[in-house]
Amino acid sequence: MRPAPDLLARRLLFFTGKGGVGKSTVAAATALLAAERGQRVLVVEADDKGNLPRHFEAAPVGFQPREVYPGVHVMAMRTEDSLKEYLRLNLRVPVLSRLGPLARALEFVATAAPGVKEILTVGKVCWEVRESIEGRADWDLVVVDAAATGHIIGQLDAPRGIKELVSVGMVRQQTDWMVELLSDPAITALNVVATPEEMPVQETIELVERAKAELAVPLGLVLVNRVLPELFTRPDEETFEALREPEATKILDEQAGPGATSVLEAARLAVSLRRTRVAYLSELREAVELPLVYLPYLFVRDQGVRVTKMVAEELGQELGL
Repeated sequence: MRPAPDLLARRLLFFTGKGGVGKSTVAAATALLAAERGQRVLVVEADDKGNLPRHFEAAPVGFQPREVYPGVHVMAMRTEDSLKEYLRLNLRVPVLSRLGPLARALEFVATAAPGVKEILTVGKVCWEVRESIEGRADWDLVVVDAAATGHIIGQLDAPRGIKELVSVGMVRQQTDWMVELLSDPAITALNVVATPEEMPVQETIELVERAKAELAVPLGLVLVNRVLPELFTRPDEETFEALREPEATKILDEQAGPGATSVLEAARLAVSLRRTRVAYLSELREAVELPLVYLPYLFVRDQGVRVTKMVAEELGQELGL
């Protein structure tokens, strides 16, 4: 397994993963970790679901970035707002209100023509990174809570796809610099969040294979979330099994009271879950030639700054930061 590089040395980090694996949590934790190292971070919520600010106990945000934690600003990607900004900055078209019929036409075109919504999303992200590199924006790092595994290829490949369709003109010039920025391993990395379960592991393996074959975007890390700790040793397991014998169970119930043997069932379940997940981890290690970073299962129910800090701390330890 390759050693993990300094994740925070880049300027643009995309995070993808199967739904439910904790992609937004890991993106938020990465942003917090960077901020606590003194970096100014912009987090872009690509799907505008409003979930990401909750990791900082903040209200939903809009297209304009808002600080939700010292050093961390969050914005929600919105197609119409991105188009309005593009028209204002690149075509010098004043847009004073909603686009009205144009917005509806855009929605139709975006549905009929693959890549339109994606180019507006990726274009905005790339623009923020370029502005920061050239000193016109304050961000040291842009973190993108990107599309899930089933859609990330189309999202990141949009600039290259449009570049191949358009040979001259301003659109071609725009996609040229975007493709260059996205393909620079010193600037950009696509990171995949998974959990040690069958479907997330399979989707991660398939995504990495497709990304290598179809994208110019450099791959970064595979972050395996919710890794269970190894609670018991082999001798412990042997002891638990011995205590399950009828004579031992009778004594255990007499000494500890009814229901005491349920602890043995819980221990057996913990061992079974751990071994099953270890098998999926082994499959992932063998199939994916990328650095793997393990984040432990946090036995907490709430969602907020406390949990985000816990994940950030674990991530920092894994990365040696």
